[in-house]
Parts: sequence; C-alpha cells; structure tokens
Amino acid sequence: MTRLDRLRAWLFRLAFSYYPSFWSTGATLTDLAPDFSHAAVELPLTWRTRNGMGTLFGGSMYGAVDPVYVVLLQRRLGDAFTVWDKAAEIRFLKPGRSTLYAEFDVPDAEVRDIEASLAPGESCDRVYDVALVDDDGVVHAEVEKTVYVRRDA
Repeated sequence: MTRLDRLRAWLFRLAFSYYPSFWSTGATLTDLAPDFSHAAVELPLTWRTRNGMGTLFGGSMYGAVDPVYVVLLQRRLGDAFTVWDKAAEIRFLKPGRSTLYAEFDVPDAEVRDIEASLAPGESCDRVYDVALVDDDGVVHAEVEKTVYVRRDA
C-alpha cells in the first residue's frame, strides 16, 4: 500500500466517524485498512451512550456495528456491485459497563468468491458475525448481519 492509500483510508475513517448518523451512536471507527479489508470500532460508555440503567444503550451497540460490513464490501467490490443491508439480529449477552470493541474482516478470499460466483444481474446474501467485547475479551453482544450483494455489470 502506498502513502496515498493510507492517507485516503485515514481520511475516510475520520469522515465515517463523524458522519452524523454514525457519530450519533457514540462509536468511533478506530482502524481502517487501506484496502478496506479490516476495520475496528470502539464504543465508549459516556453520557451519550448510557441508558437509564447506567449501561450502554442497545441502540448504540447495534448502531456501532450496523454499517461497517456494507461499507467494507462496497469499497472492496467496487462500482460494478450493489451492496445493501438485508437483515440483522443482535443478541445482548451482558450489560455494557465499559468501552466495547468490534473487529471486522473481509478477506481477499471472500471478495474473490463473491466476484467469481455472480454473473451480471445475479445476487447473493452474505452473512457476517461480529462481537462487541470489552477490554478483557468478554463478549457483551453478538450481531449477525445479512448483506445483499448484486453484480450490476
């Protein structure tokens, strides 16, 4: 990766973190690979993310992970593909009483598989799992995202 690729990823990460609908979740995109193969999100427990019970608001937990796989896939696949969220399920396992973290990966093999399996006009659904964990690696929530992918041209 070139310096320009790293700069573009850094600028994208900043813009993404401060995009109003993502910023309102209280989360920050803390890491973004220059090729968009990996991303990391941090969700701190603050006055903005705290619910009435003093723990992380479930909406902030979901919102922190909601758009990431779509963005990674769209950037990796390019303009010849349409990528949309199709469905999601979140399982809350423990109350979030501290900062939570999530890691996202879209490896080269995943991209090659999608490109190879879809002819123009064809679509598929991809399912991704992401966990929100604390500093000790304890899982507080698990999210299953179903993403729709269509080859346009």
